[in-house]
Amino acid sequence: MKKDDCIFCKIANGEIPSTTLYEDEEFRVILDLGPASRGHALILPKEHYANLYEIEDDTAAKVMVLAKKMAKAMTKGLKADGFNLVQNNGETAGQTVFHFHLHLIPRYADEKKIIEWTPGTISKEEMEKIASQVKEQL
Repeated sequence: MKKDDCIFCKIANGEIPSTTLYEDEEFRVILDLGPASRGHALILPKEHYANLYEIEDDTAAKVMVLAKKMAKAMTKGLKADGFNLVQNNGETAGQTVFHFHLHLIPRYADEKKIIEWTPGTISKEEMEKIASQVKEQL
């Protein structure tokens, strides 16, 4: 189902023009208008899902297959040295458009790092507590 007031639904379904790298019956891959690197693109499902929590399992699986295909083509075509896949869920995680999308970000050796963090520390007890909390939800 498409959502009438969703800009990514409109882009994915061709109602708003975009620079399209790939399109099939279920997805459109477009260049991002605010790129983190040269070639930064987005995979947009044509159906509306607000985030990872809503997307159907088979559609999520197809997103990853398409991401692999696009990453190979983009890495070769753009002569990238690496590749990031980024998918944000919720405002706190950095999601600004509430239509599931996967960022495809080619990386180049001569650019600054844009995705990094300082590794923290964790005790064995805290790891076990976290594992227990997650496992009881499965």
